[in-house]
Amino acid sequence: MPDFRCTFRLQLNDRFGFDAAREVALPYARELGISHLYLSPSLQAQHGSTHGYDVTDPTRISEDLGGENAFRALCDAAHAAGLGVVLDIVPNHMAANEQESPFWRDPEQRARFFDYDPATGWHRRFFDVDELAGVRVEDPEVFEVTHRKVLELVEDGHVDGLRIDHPDGLANPREYLQRLRDAGVTRVWVEKILEPGEPLRDWPVEGTTGYEFANDVTALFVDPAGKEPLTELYAELTGEHRAFPELAHEAKLEQARTTFAQEFDRLRSLAPLDGLEEAAASLHVYRTYVEADRVEEEDRKACAVLPDDLRRLVLGFEQPEFVTRWQQTTGPVMAKGVEDTAFYRYFRLTALNEVGGNPARFSLSPSEFHEAALGRLERHPLQLLASQTHDTKRAGDVRARIGALAGMHERWAERVRRWRALTGGMDDPNEEYLVWQTLVGAWPIVPSRLELYLEKALREGKRNTNWLDPNQRHEARVKRFVRSLYENQEFLDDFEPFVQEVAAAGAHASLGALLLRLTSPGLPDLYQGDAFWSLNLVDPDNRRGVDWRRHRESLGEETPRRETLKLHLIRRVLRVRAELPEAFYGAYEPLDLGPDRVGFVRGGRVRVVVPLRPGDSAGGGEDDLLVEFPQELALLR
Repeated sequence: MPDFRCTFRLQLNDRFGFDAAREVALPYARELGISHLYLSPSLQAQHGSTHGYDVTDPTRISEDLGGENAFRALCDAAHAAGLGVVLDIVPNHMAANEQESPFWRDPEQRARFFDYDPATGWHRRFFDVDELAGVRVEDPEVFEVTHRKVLELVEDGHVDGLRIDHPDGLANPREYLQRLRDAGVTRVWVEKILEPGEPLRDWPVEGTTGYEFANDVTALFVDPAGKEPLTELYAELTGEHRAFPELAHEAKLEQARTTFAQEFDRLRSLAPLDGLEEAAASLHVYRTYVEADRVEEEDRKACAVLPDDLRRLVLGFEQPEFVTRWQQTTGPVMAKGVEDTAFYRYFRLTALNEVGGNPARFSLSPSEFHEAALGRLERHPLQLLASQTHDTKRAGDVRARIGALAGMHERWAERVRRWRALTGGMDDPNEEYLVWQTLVGAWPIVPSRLELYLEKALREGKRNTNWLDPNQRHEARVKRFVRSLYENQEFLDDFEPFVQEVAAAGAHASLGALLLRLTSPGLPDLYQGDAFWSLNLVDPDNRRGVDWRRHRESLGEETPRRETLKLHLIRRVLRVRAELPEAFYGAYEPLDLGPDRVGFVRGGRVRVVVPLRPGDSAGGGEDDLLVEFPQELALLR
């Protein structure tokens, strides 16, 4: 198995399958210095699936992506080129599709494999998606059948590690992960969303998929001096004076009472308790992990907010079915209430509205960054370090631009007020403020992309429109306003020069964040296309195809252009990681450089210095490998 140095996430689909990955992406990844391809779900999913998370037959490799022979050929080619393969799998749910899923089509198989009640037709869903039904993977026979193909690929050496999607949906995540380990899977990462301060449980895994790092490094570059002015500006422009936790609780309770009404009705049929929706909304973490003979201190802490009767029931595991279903339900309430509702209602600084993030935390200090890094090195030295994924709300480069507004808050406030005057503004000032931040973060962006993003964002926010009953008139007004901006020359003359300033400040933060991702404790993860400036928004925007020809051609450059700064930085640092692997698995020694710089030494051999504020340069000496960059990467003699 190749040493883990850096993963490279590929989003496969019927237009870019296994053969294209082998012929196009693999040579590029090898030249870039990647150690492992990180493949999106590759088992048979619904025809036309753009993501692979709607599996119809886990016993087969996807024919839409090229079939098993092509998959094995991709893995063989990767190993021949010195790269490994990490595969994303989905144990929690499969598609409830009678036409395409043999497991759902047959009534006996449906009752056996799915968390399904034939008498009532009730089935556990993935969040609020009726078309994705929960799988009874806790049953050893169900596990064996649904994982037979994946375990075969691991056993014969084609797959070197697994990424587990949505473990919080499982009846017993710890038991499931231990079963994988017992079956011979030694490298596992879990898509577990940790709330700030919440530790990953003691599971047999390498760590999470890295949202914690993505949020930490974004906040690290946010100037804390902007907190009070931007909070006051947001209240002035929108009339919203409430802090984020209050909005988040409101949204969670709203989702519990509406979207998840059937889940709570089911819970009450098992234990007729009052206030279950309020209790779920009060939890500060996605879920607890209580088992019949296992209650950890983190479970007791999380349950402290629950009513006495519910807390006793959960911690005592007195009614196993109720407790299991309760623990499977609170995560969806958190996800839909916070990430898919409150994040689309609270816009003080949208760079902070990221999966696993907490917009109430405005910035992160260097000492807090070091503390997290030392904790990773001790507990999960191979935890993934992400910036952008297929699920992020914004690409890291977009977050960096928007985060930079904290350091230019006075000019930002002047511009926003001026733009409202120049354009006439929108009906809803909160939605208008989202438009300004999105434009600054993703410019240049064609109107159609912006319109599609706003349609999704406003429907997720569920204030003036929503998915179930879209307010077509309101959405049309928003789109007309957006289109008018591209034709308003007075606005553009004021907007575009300011965006250039923001882009420069954002680029400084992006390059610094990239260097930290490549050198901090953990395993850096690169998303397809992210070696260039990436101005992606939420899906489906971030799942668009990659211009692989442009990426490949840029590998031949000797010196970086502005467009290829990230690519050159990645290539240089990964070359150092390949030459000195022991340094990046060794010690992490923080350097005290004050509040506006982060620095450390890895393994006594490599010094990293990253200025946090635009215009500052590390000014490395003759040993600096990044002379064209404001950051420093130096080999110590």
